[in-house]
Amino acid sequence: MHIHILGICGTFMGGIAAIAKELGHQVTGSDQNVYPPMSTQLEKLGISLTQGWGPEQFEPVPDVVIIGNALSRGNQAVEYVLSRKIPYTSGPEWLKNNLLQNRWVLAVAGTHGKTTTTSMLTWILSDAGFEPGYLIGGVPGNLELSATAGVDPFFIIEADEYDTAFFDKRSKFIHYLPNTLIFNNLEFDHADIFDDLDAIKRQFHHMIRTVPANGLILNNSDDANVTDTLSLGCWTETQSVAVLGNGAWQVNLLPNTLGNKDGSSFEVLFNKQVLGTVNWDMTGQHNVYNGVMAIAAARHAGIDVKVAIQALNTFKTPKRRMEQIYSQHDITIYDDFAHHPTAIATTLAGLRNKVGSNRIIAVLEPRSNTMKMGIHKDTLANSWQEADKVFLCQSKEQTWHLPEDNKLIISDDVEQIVRQLVDISAPNDHIVIMSNGGFDGIHVKLADAINGKFNKPA
Repeated sequence: MHIHILGICGTFMGGIAAIAKELGHQVTGSDQNVYPPMSTQLEKLGISLTQGWGPEQFEPVPDVVIIGNALSRGNQAVEYVLSRKIPYTSGPEWLKNNLLQNRWVLAVAGTHGKTTTTSMLTWILSDAGFEPGYLIGGVPGNLELSATAGVDPFFIIEADEYDTAFFDKRSKFIHYLPNTLIFNNLEFDHADIFDDLDAIKRQFHHMIRTVPANGLILNNSDDANVTDTLSLGCWTETQSVAVLGNGAWQVNLLPNTLGNKDGSSFEVLFNKQVLGTVNWDMTGQHNVYNGVMAIAAARHAGIDVKVAIQALNTFKTPKRRMEQIYSQHDITIYDDFAHHPTAIATTLAGLRNKVGSNRIIAVLEPRSNTMKMGIHKDTLANSWQEADKVFLCQSKEQTWHLPEDNKLIISDDVEQIVRQLVDISAPNDHIVIMSNGGFDGIHVKLADAINGKFNKPA
């Protein structure tokens, strides 16, 4: 079958393309911005790519078109498909009908931590000797690909709450048929498609309705919004995970060399029995939740907890999840995907517990649609309390702005931010760049500029 994918260079749609190719289909696709690394990965798989939305991409006419959720009515390619009645579907619906119906699906849902937790769970099953299928919305550290059909019964998927397509406004995860569901946390986000928190809860509850009675839902009992959503009705066995309160799964945080409980080491308890100790490179309370959720889900799939813990001890963070991208001249730079106040706060808190009194400099681009709308502007300033200095990159066209102070510097010029960062950079600094986009290449520009500063001849 010839499958043509509109919006193929997105992480999710690129994963769909890889899986479809692996299943033996002829796959082509197009996007507005066809560029590496996704374009390179797809071309290596033998997938032909078209730049833009012109009609020439539909010759020869494909058997079905998969339309990504970034495309809307009025798009030239969408209008071409509709007017000529070429069969079309969404990525989640195609995945459901062609792969998930006959698999043991382990789905990872929540406002935060989906990519990291999905990567953890996939690595645990892989390290245990299985070859699970998976689709991860990022580039995993321990695995070669971000998506594969796999050969075993298990399929692990990042269960995103964003809408499915212009013709299906339900959340993507409605299509995934989970046997094992991780419900990790829930906050208001995606203000461009959800009116309020209750609207998001309804979508998550629709997902809960799809989990069979013989499945398992792992829920964060420390999160009131998760508890509220489950109270709307649940027909499946649940197991609670708690770091702060009481749950079937609990942890005992252990101190690091500075005496801080930064999440880099913790005991895992199930029904109050200690089953093992995680010692890994991750930090932050949020990653403790992610790790225990992955261990608990793997146990439901038949993986011994000790085996799961052993795998997590060798887990490598996915790209752009507190990924250390530079470490020279006693200065460390991290690339992080955080773009919600809670994610920013927990990430910086974990780093503070790890580095002690060393200076932390946060560099933030409020790029998500929710951020651009100013939904989180009242809580944003509190999110960087653990940082010593903050650089906020905001365009002049943005409708809201925060006042500068002794900690906060605001600019609309990435080059200027780099110059200011280089001027103040000193040994033992930890610089965290936070954005869900490319941030105008600031990562490479900053690393090069710091090298230039410290490599100057005496």
